[in-house]
Amino acid sequence: MSTHTNLAEEALSEEAVEAWLRSHPDFFERHLALLDVLKLPHASGGAVSLIERQIGWLRDKNRQLERKLLDLVQLARENERLSQRMHHLALGLMDADSLDAVLATTQEQLRTEFRADHVVVRLLGNPAQGLHFVAEGDPALNSLESLFETRRPLCGRLSDEQLKALFPEADTPVQSAVAVPLMDGNRRLGILALGSREDTRFHPGMGTLFLGYLGEIISHAVATRLKG
Repeated sequence: MSTHTNLAEEALSEEAVEAWLRSHPDFFERHLALLDVLKLPHASGGAVSLIERQIGWLRDKNRQLERKLLDLVQLARENERLSQRMHHLALGLMDADSLDAVLATTQEQLRTEFRADHVVVRLLGNPAQGLHFVAEGDPALNSLESLFETRRPLCGRLSDEQLKALFPEADTPVQSAVAVPLMDGNRRLGILALGSREDTRFHPGMGTLFLGYLGEIISHAVATRLKG
């Protein structure tokens, strides 16, 4: 009898036990007493029962979920504040009665609401129309051609050539920036650029969804005034 039992125990591998327990997840519910008998090593030394180990694991899991929940709440609050800023900007642009008023409103609100040290709108057109206009074939814009090809904002540490094209009159170094293409359908209108003295203010990992909305709002306001 003893020999038969030993042979059975040897034939029962750890993998087989694990597979059987996975296929019978209610096993310990039917044998609750085993939870206090089974012992597992603990990081602090000694051993704890399986049920104590499970409680500890659940506590750790709960703390992780709480941290994730707090991160989601913080993100939701930031998105809500950003939505409010976009709303205020849209209202301001609706009240602007000229192209100059659109550009002035854009610069004022983006500096205050979006904490940008530099706000520049470079419109494509005849430079004789005003300081905000630059010729579409201007070599200075070659480094920003990808903006119009991808129709996606650039975020983070831009190249020296790009910074020089966007912020030629910046009186303080631009450590991080955002460049957003302004489009009217397939027509290129220009570029919106935000610059900061902080190297972490604008970064490649930031969401570009709201930046895309920002570009659409300003593009619409600019296109409407240009047509008028």
